[in-house]
Amino acid sequence: MATVMEFTSPAEEFPLGSVFENLPGVTVELERLIPHETLIIPYFWVRGVETEDIEAAFDPHEGVTDIRLVDSIEDEYLMRAEWKQEYFGVLSALAKANVVVLTGIGTKDQWRFEVRGESQETVAEFREYCQDNDIPIEITAVHAMLPIQGEGYELTETQREALILAYERGYFDTPREASLEEIADELGITQQSLSSRLRRGHRRLIGATLVSLP
Repeated sequence: MATVMEFTSPAEEFPLGSVFENLPGVTVELERLIPHETLIIPYFWVRGVETEDIEAAFDPHEGVTDIRLVDSIEDEYLMRAEWKQEYFGVLSALAKANVVVLTGIGTKDQWRFEVRGESQETVAEFREYCQDNDIPIEITAVHAMLPIQGEGYELTETQREALILAYERGYFDTPREASLEEIADELGITQQSLSSRLRRGHRRLIGATLVSLP
């Protein structure tokens, strides 16, 4: 059965976190990770800083061979980087492991991840890889994917919890009866984490009801 593992990792152990250690107001959200033979290419959203400062933050890092702006929405920037695989860290572990990154959100202090494996054994292999390569992670939860009515899609427990609570509190009403901040506080997570869970949960639900998921 597909299994989800949630874990945290110190910012300095994740390359994208170490780059922004001098920009304390930044929040980074990993969007996609593409492994190649010699490179790892992460796509990630950056909030709380100007795009010029983002590119400048990468200049002194020897592991980065390219950094560019892909898109922007208001004060959020979608960036693409090319990272040498020999710079080990959580980024390399995620690229090498047979797991899918559901969420990855970080600040200057810490990164929080949700990854999905096709089985408990797959998730265990990822954990063992981190241990063997001295990559510190702290596991906070492990649970099975929950199939919701219908076929072809699944929600994680955290996505389901966030969607239901947001609905019950009136977040989707017009006018809204609860803010993102209030719901995040009730769940004990950051607004960025809640926003990511809602967005990915919406994608699963829409994919199952309006279009066919690939």
